Amino acid sequence: MTQRIHNFSAGPAVLPLPVLEELQQNLVALPGVGASVLEISHRGAAFVEILEGTERRLRQLLSIPDEYRILFLQGGSRLQFSMVPMNLLSDKDPSADFIVTGSWSVKARIEAEREGRMRTAWDGVDSDYDRLPTDDDLELDPAAAYAYFTSNETIQGVQFSSEPSTGTVPLVCDASSDFLSRPLDIPRYGLIFACAQKNIGPAGVTIVVIRQDLLERSSENLPGYLNYREHAEQNSLYNTPPTFAIYAAGLVARWLLEDVGGLAAMEALNREKAAMLYDVIDESAGFYEGHAHPSCRSRMNVTFRLPNDDMQNKFLTGAEQRGLFHLKGHRSVGGIRASIYNAMPRESVVALRDFMQEFVDGHG
Repeated sequence: MTQRIHNFSAGPAVLPLPVLEELQQNLVALPGVGASVLEISHRGAAFVEILEGTERRLRQLLSIPDEYRILFLQGGSRLQFSMVPMNLLSDKDPSADFIVTGSWSVKARIEAEREGRMRTAWDGVDSDYDRLPTDDDLELDPAAAYAYFTSNETIQGVQFSSEPSTGTVPLVCDASSDFLSRPLDIPRYGLIFACAQKNIGPAGVTIVVIRQDLLERSSENLPGYLNYREHAEQNSLYNTPPTFAIYAAGLVARWLLEDVGGLAAMEALNREKAAMLYDVIDESAGFYEGHAHPSCRSRMNVTFRLPNDDMQNKFLTGAEQRGLFHLKGHRSVGGIRASIYNAMPRESVVALRDFMQEFVDGHG
């Protein structure tokens, strides 16, 4: 099969075609190395150069200051749900605040409660997680060890447009689904983590950006792999890291720098792509009903419903006939979900927009 579909998968998600082509070209043997990236030692010079190059590009893309460390870990966001409280809570700071905005922050809070006392600073459950809080809505504890939020909820399709204000309390962010989709004001964060399979690369690597002083909170009593400080001291080589995923992430970062032109340019493209779909929703006279309040709409995951299940099934069948795949909403909420991450080509979004318009014209 040589014809690529329009792939709206929520993750693992579409990757930039130039990156896929380079991975294919160099899979058998890296230039100048004579072996595949899948085969070389993680402590050898060739991979260390890949690791350092990936970190260097991430620092350039996000303007990450020197007082932050970048860690390349495994286990995805699920492991970070536990590692964050394990490392940042202490006898002195035994509780943290959670801003609960959807399925992933709910899951994170449940896991964190295994490690300590979690306060809920805000919970959108009463509105079915269709909106986000303002800073005035938050009931924050100034003595909290940290304040936690999820920048983009992939299932509900809500996204913070800017960081919550938490004063001197370190801000912790699960940015798994919108990392590298826009510039970030890194000094506002204490810790950011992101699993790769949305905007960074293939599944397998989780990137953690952590302020140096927070590493001092990691207890010596933690198991080695669960200790951020241990990973920082070993330059992410505490164990064999996910070498292929890190290599791919470095290629994606280079694509963002050289082909796209940086994160401001990427953000502009993402805004344009999302607007195409939201405009059709807004102009459909209620035929398409968006889940998220307009002020909180995600530019990564566009979620909406049709008038009934029969109409939705017709939509999905017709979409696949047009080469538009993986649009069915998450099993927990149903509906339609179009995931349009960084690498989603503009022409794929145009194809979906045109199909949505034709469908409402024929059935609305």
